[in-house]
Amino acid sequence: MNSSRRYFLKVAGLSTFALAAGAAKAEAAEATYEAYPEAKKAKRWAMVIDTRRFKSPESVRAIMEACHKEHNVPSKPGPKEVKWIWDDTFEHAFADDPNPILPKDIEERRFLLLCNHCTNPSCVRVCPAGATYKVEGGLVAIDYHRCVGCRFCMAACPYGSRSFNFSDPRPYIKDLNPAYPTRMRGVVEKCTFCAERLEKGQMPACVEASNGAIMFGDLNDPNPIVRSVLGKNYCIRRKPSLGTDAGVYYII
Repeated sequence: MNSSRRYFLKVAGLSTFALAAGAAKAEAAEATYEAYPEAKKAKRWAMVIDTRRFKSPESVRAIMEACHKEHNVPSKPGPKEVKWIWDDTFEHAFADDPNPILPKDIEERRFLLLCNHCTNPSCVRVCPAGATYKVEGGLVAIDYHRCVGCRFCMAACPYGSRSFNFSDPRPYIKDLNPAYPTRMRGVVEKCTFCAERLEKGQMPACVEASNGAIMFGDLNDPNPIVRSVLGKNYCIRRKPSLGTDAGVYYII
């Protein structure tokens, strides 16, 4: 095959991909659904995590298990693990914090980490297929059927909040929840702020399992608990200098 023919096929292939992606986005934009009458609504969903309540790995285990069980997250240990919510130390969770000396109680705390559902999400900007997108309430969602597995979103996310299914995740699901769809090999997944539960008028699974240590609500509403808690406690967010405007706050 000569070079001119190879070039033609290359350009034709890229053009076909671009047209298909454009058509897919147009179809997605027209899609609609009927929400439950009791669905929870917000202009900007936000989460506040009271880190003072988490003194050991055991104190956060029930919360992580509740999330992963609810969403059929596979239990696959090692470098190819899949996680929606996990815990770490202050040193790792807030690596950009300049303070070299911390109070002992903060050093011993466990910090729950998850997708921050940013106002300015870098993952959305880099997705070539439009599989990662923002929805009502500021949530960042993933369309598993449109994900092409390029992992650009994983590279762009500064929080390490996304996981890739290198193999079929279904054999690694301990207790299958038939109410939530499983994923497949070759797609990215992450925390959704339990969008499917919000549509039914329920709170996120991690919030219900936290015994009051995690609060969730509309950041733009002055009355609900989130604004009240933020106004009374010193809170920080992960990597604020990046300008992502993360939606998860931590009471220190």
